[in-house]
Amino acid sequence: MSDLDLLTQSLARNVRRWRTERGFTLDALAGRAGVSRGMLIQIEQARTNPSLGTVVKIGDALGVSIPTLLDHEQAATVRVVPAGEAVRLWHTEAGSYSRLLAGTEAPGPLEMWDWRLMPGEHSPSDPHPAGTVELVHVTAGELTITVDGTEYRVPAGASASFAADTAHTYANTGGVPMEMVMAVSVPPVR
Repeated sequence: MSDLDLLTQSLARNVRRWRTERGFTLDALAGRAGVSRGMLIQIEQARTNPSLGTVVKIGDALGVSIPTLLDHEQAATVRVVPAGEAVRLWHTEAGSYSRLLAGTEAPGPLEMWDWRLMPGEHSPSDPHPAGTVELVHVTAGELTITVDGTEYRVPAGASASFAADTAHTYANTGGVPMEMVMAVSVPPVR
């Protein structure tokens, strides 16, 4: 079974499991996540590989992290994610990417990401659920974050945090690659 097949099967099983555990019908989850009922059916039947944006919306609606949705192993007391197994969920031809390094439920989803943005590239994000917080630490280059229409510059060695329940964009307006580590904390679903 290929890595993509393994992820597709894991996503199908875990979306169905968490939807059932939360007591959501397909229609209820579709409404909460802002995705079609048909897309959820395809995901739960492992017949599609949804976009990263769709997986994030479903995770947010269920109140679970992306690693939890993609996890193909039973949760262990300590889970070590080898470097070669970090999941690259977004990339461009120029070399920009985001890799999901690790995640847990604590008590809501908590994720750690590794990002690289090449000069001139950007990545927009839809608002996350109310109470979501993102923390970034730039290790190379300079990050430009636009949050609710206002730009903030974060140079190498600096960190920033913000409420991520509004539209935001990560951009590299400089001339060298920008690298950062990001943590995302989403409140638990009630």
